[in-house]
Amino acid sequence: MRTTALLIVAVTLAGCTAAPETSSLTTPPPPPPTTPSVSRMDFPPRPRALPLDDVDPCAVLTADQRTSLSLDNPPSAYLEPSFGNAKACTIRGTRSGNVARLALVLVSGADVWLSENAQVDYTVSTIEGFPAITVRTPDVHDVCNVEIDVAEGQFLDVMFRDGGNSTAVQQDHLCLGAQRVAEAAMASLLQKR
Repeated sequence: MRTTALLIVAVTLAGCTAAPETSSLTTPPPPPPTTPSVSRMDFPPRPRALPLDDVDPCAVLTADQRTSLSLDNPPSAYLEPSFGNAKACTIRGTRSGNVARLALVLVSGADVWLSENAQVDYTVSTIEGFPAITVRTPDVHDVCNVEIDVAEGQFLDVMFRDGGNSTAVQQDHLCLGAQRVAEAAMASLLQKR
């Protein structure tokens, strides 16, 4: 009898448990946002190959171009390990407080930035007819890069960053600076080659 009483209490309690409320007024959660995916096929074609193998990165921008870009310190060459020891050049602007870097990447095409593994925000455009990617790294607001696809397995990396200004430079401004440096660099490379 005791077992029967316990069973009746258990069934009664189960019947009193509230079922999840459903309503026609409840809207389902929105789907996750989709990130547009760009593939190598979406790149505009290069007008021609512009190999960087024998280029001196510190000779890409002329003295006049550096002056017009407010990059008034002498260029400084080095190897950039994060791009397979790419030849690179840094140029600082004393008055502007900004720094530009050109790296000649010979170990990968610019489409590496389109991969999900890159974990960056990007937009695709062209510079002098060559495919270009403006790259912003999430949570890094003091730098902007423009990557120009110049030849199979090669790209020109143009980085523009805040060099320690007393007032932080907005990233949109840094991206405009990177774009200006990239345009000048490509104009110079095309003129020389």
